[in-house]
Amino acid sequence: MTHISMPERAPLDMPAQDFARAPDCGNAGTDRQDPIWRMAVFLPALAITGAVLWGLYGLFAMSGMTGFEYVLLALIGLTFIWVTIAVSTVGVGLAGRLDPTRKPAPTDPLDVALLVPIYNETPWDVFGNAAAMLTDLTRQTGGHSYSLFILSDTTDEDIAAQEWQAFEALQATAPVPVHYRRRAANTDKKVGNLEDWITGWGAAYEAMLVLDADSLMTGRAIDRLSTELAADPKAGLIQSFPQLIGADTLFARMQQFSNIAYGWLLAEGLAHWARTEGNYWGHNAIIRTRAFASSAGLPHLRSLSGRTDLILSHDFVEASLLRRSGWRVRFLPRISGSFEETPGTLIDYVIRDRRWCRGNLQHLRLLGTRGLHAVSRFHLFQGAAAYLMSPAWFVLLVFWALLGRDAETNVISYFNEANPLFPNWPPAMTHIDSAIFLVVMYAMLLTPKITSAIIIAANGKAVRLFGGRRMFTAAVLTELALSVAYAPIMMIQQTKAVIGGLIGRGGWTPQSRTATAYPLGTLLKFHWIETALGTLLLLGLGFGLISWWLIPIAASLALAVPLSALSAYPLALKGFAALRLDNPLTLREPAIVGNARTARAEMRARIEASNIAAE
Repeated sequence: MTHISMPERAPLDMPAQDFARAPDCGNAGTDRQDPIWRMAVFLPALAITGAVLWGLYGLFAMSGMTGFEYVLLALIGLTFIWVTIAVSTVGVGLAGRLDPTRKPAPTDPLDVALLVPIYNETPWDVFGNAAAMLTDLTRQTGGHSYSLFILSDTTDEDIAAQEWQAFEALQATAPVPVHYRRRAANTDKKVGNLEDWITGWGAAYEAMLVLDADSLMTGRAIDRLSTELAADPKAGLIQSFPQLIGADTLFARMQQFSNIAYGWLLAEGLAHWARTEGNYWGHNAIIRTRAFASSAGLPHLRSLSGRTDLILSHDFVEASLLRRSGWRVRFLPRISGSFEETPGTLIDYVIRDRRWCRGNLQHLRLLGTRGLHAVSRFHLFQGAAAYLMSPAWFVLLVFWALLGRDAETNVISYFNEANPLFPNWPPAMTHIDSAIFLVVMYAMLLTPKITSAIIIAANGKAVRLFGGRRMFTAAVLTELALSVAYAPIMMIQQTKAVIGGLIGRGGWTPQSRTATAYPLGTLLKFHWIETALGTLLLLGLGFGLISWWLIPIAASLALAVPLSALSAYPLALKGFAALRLDNPLTLREPAIVGNARTARAEMRARIEASNIAAE
């Protein structure tokens, strides 16, 4: 049975955009400081990368450059530039955090639709979160009007029946209008779900705040986003900075600690250099409905084989199209009270990452879209490059394994004397040279985290939110050790995802919302490639064929199965106090999180009691 409880229809046209023709658009309004912030990011990144490449070129040139070494330098440059951009972004974040927070001027209130697209989710969790948010909204004084829409694409009939029960329970007590619609078919996934709402009811609402099934926002955050949009008539989309909640396992706590302790500084930097050409992450963002409908309708892509493909990572593309049509896309990381959940285990994270990878690789096909702003093109390219870097890192790992060994004990002589394909195998990158390069690379990778940690540690009030300097220092060291341990495994998994994405494999499966320890058989099947590669590297180390500086990488890969099993460890319940990776959200849980947990429990009890009574 299909249930629906919707207001009177208010259709709004949403045409599919033509990527081959730029639309006529107005001026989004640029700031004189925009080029300065962007130069502050990209010029230092290019300079540092150039200096590293020049130094390595001088090292290789001592024995004569070969084509192989030029390829090696190119790979190093392609990977290192992204590391230096992250470091430069932190620098801009440090400078930008000195800017005072500007409160928007008083404006006329908006009619805002809160949209929650769902697909086979746990009903009491979705509706419990919604109940907590609506209750919190009643405390706000911004004057905006809100309506909640649960937009279901659920295919499981039992879950759909529970959704309707939860809707009826929420509707009976909600302080604002609550509506529910279930589509008969999951056409075009989330893109189609939102388009169905826009073309059916979008004209009645000036703005829509898009949430995920696991999103949770305070009433203040929702009201603040609404006020910011109302105060900026040229803004088409304003993205908040979601913080991670619901982290109980070791892997989830690691992600949460990194997000809260380090992510704020990168977010500040991104907000300052992206300016009005920001990005969209698909949820916890407010959007001007008519702007989105007129400029962000997505066509299907046609592949070389003639097959049509849905644009999967649609959020980046929609942000680019909004900016193309003259609308500002802004990122406001200082709006607190925006939350989402994170996968609880390494396997759950990888499965979610695979679908993101496939979607982001599509962006390479959209770089030629007419009329895109240069920064929007960069966002699209960066989304794809974030995954393409893993195969590049893997190739570099192979080169380091072959080149980074002692000249007296390695097999260079074999290639030089016995292999006609490599008569001039480069002896320059010796054991020590490889060590220096790896140390520099790791130092650059960790610089954003270490910088953020130093700022927090130096601020007495901030560090107390993490439980004091001793607990904070222990948490930072634990997180750094875990991130270094899991990084090689993610490199291999993302390399697999890239290969799968390029050949059209990899399903768009729903995210797992519960952390479950996987059996040994599943772990072995999932991580056999990493285990095999790590074992081969360790054997090479044992025979003196590769540099011992690769021990951390080799050990992580060889131990992929136990590390993956460890990722599901219930750290919040059983971890040592100093190693629990506690943070402000775990030590002092936000009221909205506790209220949502209570509302979810009450909603579950109500649904289960209703089902028992029906039997």
